Amino acid sequence: MKRNAIILGATGLTGSHLLELLLKSSDFDCVKVFTRKKLTISHPKIEEYVVDLLNLSDYSKEFNADVVFCCIGTTKAKTPDKSLYRAIDYGIPVEAAKLCKQNYINHFIAISALGADAKSKIFYNRIKGEMERDVLAQEIEHTHFLQPSLIVGNRKEKRTAEDFSRRIMNILGFLIPPRYKMIEAKTIAQAMMQLARKPNNEQIIPSENIKLIAEKYD
Repeated sequence: MKRNAIILGATGLTGSHLLELLLKSSDFDCVKVFTRKKLTISHPKIEEYVVDLLNLSDYSKEFNADVVFCCIGTTKAKTPDKSLYRAIDYGIPVEAAKLCKQNYINHFIAISALGADAKSKIFYNRIKGEMERDVLAQEIEHTHFLQPSLIVGNRKEKRTAEDFSRRIMNILGFLIPPRYKMIEAKTIAQAMMQLARKPNNEQIIPSENIKLIAEKYD
């Protein structure tokens, strides 16, 4: 039986790879995209909703699927205001999880970050940790958080710090433990697809395990 998917963050680096895989997959016949700006592509499988993601609960009737993929995330450079940062990185995934619970969606897969910890003194890590904690509180049957290290890929915008880190890792990669090595956005998308196909009991999935799961996807 073919399934329906919801994707949040489909216009981002990882989200765009995931959307491409969903459209190619024979496992899904409908992909609902909730986005703040209109997609630049069209496809018979796509059901597009241009919405205010900060008020996702306003679209609870439309929020129905078999699996929800959450690729939402911002950066300090894009969102220097900490209140807005929290509303995006914490508020959107948690609200999506609540809608999953309300609408009996039993599969939620989200991108978090390596180092996520609700008790961390680092703002970014703490927000991701609080997000994981409060999504898990919804007790959705199949919940997976992917915790990638540095995500790389062909971005539209230039990220100087990321480019520098990438060069350093390319030179000193053999000294870096697997958990902290760079990971391609496409690899994360493949792992999310594999988890949608075959969920496991691993709720928190660090970078090295993301790669192992992605290798099973074909």
